[in-house]
Order: sequence, then C-alpha cells, then structure tokens
Amino acid sequence: MREIKRVGVCGCGLMGSGIAQVAAMSGHDVVILEAVQAALDKGIASIGSSLAKFAEKSKTPDGQPFDANLRDATLARIKTTTNIADLAPCDLVIEAIVENMAVKRELFAKLDSLLAPHAIICSNTSSLCVIEMAAATKRPEQIAGLHFFNPVPIMKLVEVVKTIVTSQETIDTLYAFAKKLGKAPVLAQDTPGFIVNRLLVPYLLYAIRMYEAGLASREDIDESMKLGCGYPMGPLTLLDFVGLDTTYFIAEIMFDEFKDPLMAPPPLLKRMVLAGHHGRKSGRGFYDYSAAAKK
Repeated sequence: MREIKRVGVCGCGLMGSGIAQVAAMSGHDVVILEAVQAALDKGIASIGSSLAKFAEKSKTPDGQPFDANLRDATLARIKTTTNIADLAPCDLVIEAIVENMAVKRELFAKLDSLLAPHAIICSNTSSLCVIEMAAATKRPEQIAGLHFFNPVPIMKLVEVVKTIVTSQETIDTLYAFAKKLGKAPVLAQDTPGFIVNRLLVPYLLYAIRMYEAGLASREDIDESMKLGCGYPMGPLTLLDFVGLDTTYFIAEIMFDEFKDPLMAPPPLLKRMVLAGHHGRKSGRGFYDYSAAAKK
C-alpha cells in the first residue's frame, strides 16, 4: 500500500471542486487542472464559499473543529493550472471531467505518459466503464473508479470501483485515502451504476412512470416516500437535485448494458431533458425553481 501525498484533480466543476476541497482539508497538497482559467476561478470561489460556511459554524460536517485559520491553510494547499504537465508530481490523479468516454480515454493516455510509475489514476464517473479507460494506459492495474457523491464535502460514501485487472495494492491504497478524507469507502465492481445507481436509478425511473401515468401527483409521490419510507426527500425532488439530464444519461448506459426495461428512460424524462428542464440547475424540472416561482 502506497501513501498518497499529492493529489491531482482534473476538472473544477461541482464534483471536481468538492473532491479538491476534501483532499486539501485532510492535509494533501492538491493541484486542480482545468481547460480555461475562468473555470478554475469559479471552482476556487465555490471552495472558498464552502469553507467559509464551515468556519462560520466552527465545525466540519462530521463535527470536527474548523476555523478561519484552517480555512486559510486548506486554500493554501490548493494550486490551480491549465497545464497538464503540472500534475507530474502527483501520487494520485482523480478525473472529474465531462462524461464522455473518448475524452476520458484521451486524458488517461496523457496522464499515463506523464505520471511517475507508482501513480494511481482514478475516474469519478458514475456510470461509464472504468476498464475501457484503463485500456488507454500501460498501467491498468493502477486504474480504478473513485466515485464521490454530491455534495462531496458532506456526503460520506465513496465507491471504490475495481476493474477485472485493478491490483489489490491499488484498492488498499484508495481505501486508506478515502478514510483519511473522512469518507466511508465501499467496494464496487466495474458494472454500470456500480452499487448506488444500480439500485437508485430504477427507483427514480419508476417514480417518473407513476407520475407520467397519472397514478399520483408529484407532491403525493414525494410525500409518500418521505413519510412512508423515511427518505429525506422524495424521488422527483431528488431527480431535480441530481439533474434530469444526468439521470437520463446514466439510465441510457445502464439500459444499453443490461437491456432491463426498468432501466429504460421513460418518454417523459427524455422530453423534459430535450426541453432543457434539467432540474434545479436549469431552474425547472418536476418543480419550478425560477425566481418567479420563489416569489
């Protein structure tokens, strides 16, 4: 098992910035790579805002003391770059870019030729085949999935995804790394959806089918699952939070792999995505989040 000291994060969006934040909070030196400076600026601003909230509350989500000095120390550990060569000293690089296999394979090949022989490369993908990314490298035994959940600084779970060739040393190293971040790692196999989405997505899709068929209102569907099953939010609210476009993308991959009708995207979901109704991030999904609706 190797010790991870320097961490690279490719992508500074919602997931990448969160991963960089928790890595820096746990004492790692972090380098974030993005294609353009504007994306880095936006991501660093998001990290700063998140850390400021922890400092204001004087504790982290898991109850550890946190103040302005720790906030400043965390930010000081984070460096940003638009040059992939700056990732060369990293012991671990976590990819959190667009969910496009061709783009990911191109990145993995570049990282493979750049990083030291001992370095591990991981993908934060929620659905794509990790071994297909590993095949673009000459170190497939050091490639794995490391799937965090949104919002990364708060959600405890990390799925460590083992391909058919990932070494046990790599898995042990990633487990130790996840625990140092304060996360709870679970081992998942390299199949679409891994553990959580393999169970969650069919449930969400069936909730859409119920609403689409007029069997219940959106509010009653959500309220029933909250009060009847103790869930913190109903399935349609959760879909809006996750993103309807994201769910549609994952469902298509899972259906293509398994041909299970329960994993097929319902017609309503497809039409909402085509209309740009992606949930909270677009201002409208199953519910209206626009400024007018709030008023």
